Amino acid sequence: MNRDWESVFTTWSQGPSKTEQERAENAERQIRQAIHASEKLKNRNIKVFTQGSYRNRVNVRKDSDVDIGVVCFDTFFPEYPDDNVKAELNKSFSDGVYTYALFKNELEEALVARFGREAVSRGSKSFDIKENTYRVESDVAAFFEHRRYTSVTHYLSGVEMIPDDYTPPRVRNWPDQHYQNGVSKNDATSRRYKRVVRIIKTLCNEMASKKIKSAEDTPSFLVECLVFNASNECFGYQSFKPMVRAVLAELFNNTMNDQKCSEWGEVSELKYLFRSSQPWTRQGAHQFISDAWDYVGYE
Repeated sequence: MNRDWESVFTTWSQGPSKTEQERAENAERQIRQAIHASEKLKNRNIKVFTQGSYRNRVNVRKDSDVDIGVVCFDTFFPEYPDDNVKAELNKSFSDGVYTYALFKNELEEALVARFGREAVSRGSKSFDIKENTYRVESDVAAFFEHRRYTSVTHYLSGVEMIPDDYTPPRVRNWPDQHYQNGVSKNDATSRRYKRVVRIIKTLCNEMASKKIKSAEDTPSFLVECLVFNASNECFGYQSFKPMVRAVLAELFNNTMNDQKCSEWGEVSELKYLFRSSQPWTRQGAHQFISDAWDYVGYE
């Protein structure tokens, strides 16, 4: 069967509907209300923010839930470039008395008070808040600030959590840097980068539904990062079929071995994309790209 891929890709490229976006915003607003209603949390320095595909506007139909981060700045997890910087900063630091475990427990209490016990379930990394007609399903993650010091006077601000099962022992993310770099890439490609991310994410979902293993093993976040590492020249076409072809071809060639992609980063550019700490591999990504090329039927 010959498929009109240009029409398919055009449909897949579309951003979230106004209704989808409103339900995501309602979920975020209700999380914020839950914190403000908590006697234990309302006076703490807390920021609630949408993260992941909804915030970055690369969500597709299968992304039914919204990821919401709740970060407390009253305590932070530091990372130092060397022992000298650590020793100097430790002169003015003291161990925090407010622990991450206590913060996560108090956040759970606040969520249960707002939504009811039956709507809130606790996972190792996040709380799941069931959807209703007003809001989408939400994954709510508790964070402390992560500070990556580059000198005694400067640091990069991210977020860090400790999963309940310590698998992995720590999770560090850079949501603000990810967002800004995604916006910059989108602007530099005439707003085509995020459209291609949505296309290839939806393509991956369709392939996974057909039991193509490489697609089943490829997280949507990895797809976003792979497309980010395609050169801006790939997005210079006026139609989607050759644009996606150029992206897949370049990614295929550059993931054939470690050499060409060893310095690739996540969209934040603060974590390497292919390192042993990641839950995916360069080989797996290469196989998915190859299978995606064949699935569309490019020559």
